[in-house]
Amino acid sequence: MTVRPILQLGDPALRVVAEPVDPTQIASPEVQQLVDDLIETMRDANGAGLAATQIGVHRRVVVMEVADNPRYPYKPRLPLTVAINPVIEPTADEMVVINEGCLSVPVRGDVPRHVHVRVRYLDRDGAEHDEVVRGLTAGTWQHECDHLDGVLIVDRADPASLSTWEEFDRHHRAAFVERITAFVERVGS
Repeated sequence: MTVRPILQLGDPALRVVAEPVDPTQIASPEVQQLVDDLIETMRDANGAGLAATQIGVHRRVVVMEVADNPRYPYKPRLPLTVAINPVIEPTADEMVVINEGCLSVPVRGDVPRHVHVRVRYLDRDGAEHDEVVRGLTAGTWQHECDHLDGVLIVDRADPASLSTWEEFDRHHRAAFVERITAFVERVGS
């Protein structure tokens, strides 16, 4: 496994729409190495997720995991998830505003996300998954899958809500954590 450089806002490669992975190639050394590198890079950066496009690989692969993450202590646990060719669809109209950060964007901002989404994907073994996720976990899925379509949080965030991590911690974190904790308690994950 290799920690790969994470592309930053302004790099045109972040705006490229990723190509699907041929399911017959999932077991290939190339795809398995990509998955391993994504996991290692995400963990090294204390991310909750990472899309292949963020390391300059234009394949529809994302990894997500939330354990004891110092960047996101308010996020519910999410076991390591490898999603190949993920497809997301909202299952309800309810929305929540999540103040999101991103490993590729040096600011945070308020992004509206669907509270309940259906996710379909293949895992690293090629097994099919079809499940409904909700709450902050649904937000994580939407965020990572946006990357596969060349969409960043700055495209979806309320411009007035953008702040650096430092200023978010100083001025907004306490109110956000209080609001989002009440939301998580109400809807779960």
